[in-house]
Amino acid sequence: MIKSIQQFLDFGTKSLEKTIESFLQNPKDFASFVYGVQEEVIKLGLDTIQETLENCDEMLRKSGKRKQNWHIIKKDKKTLITSLGTISFEKTLFKNKTTGERTYLLDRILGFKEHQRLTEDAEAKMLEEAVETSYRKAGQATSISDTVSKQTVKNEIHNLEFQHEYKDLPKKKKVDYLYIDADEDHISLQYNEEKGDLIKNKNNRKNNCLLSKIVYVYEGIEKESPRSKRNKLINPHYFCGNYPGEENNVLWDRVYDYICCNYDVDNIKKIYLNGDGGAWIKAGKSRLARITYVMDGFHLNKYMIRATSHLLDSAEDARCEIRHAIKVGTKKDFEEVMEKILRVTEGDTVIERVNESKKLILNNWSAVKVRLKKEEGIIGCSAEGHVSHILASRMSSRPMGWCRIGADKMAHLRAYYYNGGDMLELVRKQKQELPKAAGAEENDIISSTEMLSAERNKHYELGKYTESISHSLSASAKKYAWFNPHIWGL
Repeated sequence: MIKSIQQFLDFGTKSLEKTIESFLQNPKDFASFVYGVQEEVIKLGLDTIQETLENCDEMLRKSGKRKQNWHIIKKDKKTLITSLGTISFEKTLFKNKTTGERTYLLDRILGFKEHQRLTEDAEAKMLEEAVETSYRKAGQATSISDTVSKQTVKNEIHNLEFQHEYKDLPKKKKVDYLYIDADEDHISLQYNEEKGDLIKNKNNRKNNCLLSKIVYVYEGIEKESPRSKRNKLINPHYFCGNYPGEENNVLWDRVYDYICCNYDVDNIKKIYLNGDGGAWIKAGKSRLARITYVMDGFHLNKYMIRATSHLLDSAEDARCEIRHAIKVGTKKDFEEVMEKILRVTEGDTVIERVNESKKLILNNWSAVKVRLKKEEGIIGCSAEGHVSHILASRMSSRPMGWCRIGADKMAHLRAYYYNGGDMLELVRKQKQELPKAAGAEENDIISSTEMLSAERNKHYELGKYTESISHSLSASAKKYAWFNPHIWGL
């Protein structure tokens, strides 16, 4: 029997009995009863993990295969933080007879990096919390009975790498229309390149704004439920990150790769790209084939309101004229309407505001016309809501400052999370293949049949006091049979 379990039977059960007795004497203190049980169960779990790892290391020390290639140097203490708590165990340092390399072979079998402090499960718990709340709370959620610092959480997130390779679906989806919405969130930086380098303008505002971009692809909208008034996107897939300058092309290439791998592009009638007129969004049209650019209705209304809000009771009439000129008229018709508005506009600031709105609409003329004409397949744009939900709720809705790499990694992590990504899988993808130890070319593995034969021979040698294994392997033999192939495959 495992020693940790035996120890629990000897001592842990007594502690549980005392906990139960205390609860029965004071039934109203149910919380203390739960905490007491939890403490004993966690202790049993940590002891079991520690003992199992030390048993694995002991099998390495005793392995005949290991002795062919590796010397024992010494034993060292190793501390690991798991999602259950912190464990300390002994592991052996080995030296290769041929190359002189020194390494902990147990680390290789477990897939641990050098100086690794957190296990995969603990890292996954950390990311699950960090993507929604804060670095501090993520450090507290990493383990049930221990915490890590905010700096540790920050370092782990900064080191994340995200894969953006998409595989072709065996049977690609066929849709008539596909939609792409794009917008950005304004993130506050703590500094540009180094601390203290932010400059304040004449309005006493710092030049610390970073654009974090969001693009998402979806197949349309549908009701959340038959009686619901709310809509939801059909099969959305999100892309988030900083993507400054030329990296913007990388963003749109990834969007295009996703579409090509998942949809039958040749049979799509139209792909609509909804945006606010930003240059980086328009660039997506040139990177993707068969795109129709459409002005986001939210921003179009914003421009019209800015151009007419000073007209008071006549504002709505002016907006109707603007809409009509855009929908059925020409640029000249639209400019004439705007000139009428400017003739009754006073104040340099207001005039400048009207001219800015006029310029923005003219620069996106075809996109604005498509929006107001409401061609077949045109639906509303939800970019503003998604900026708030996907990015701003974690990164900018409350006072906080980011560095560039932190903002970029968190934006990617938010997209990964809302795409249904598994944090444990993400952690595992960070690992690189560790180098094989000398002797890996010899792939002999002891089979269960060979182990059974060896145990029987051992039984005849030791006599009647040896446990009979005529029908099955002993527990220790099974463990060795399962673990031994990993030793031989180092």
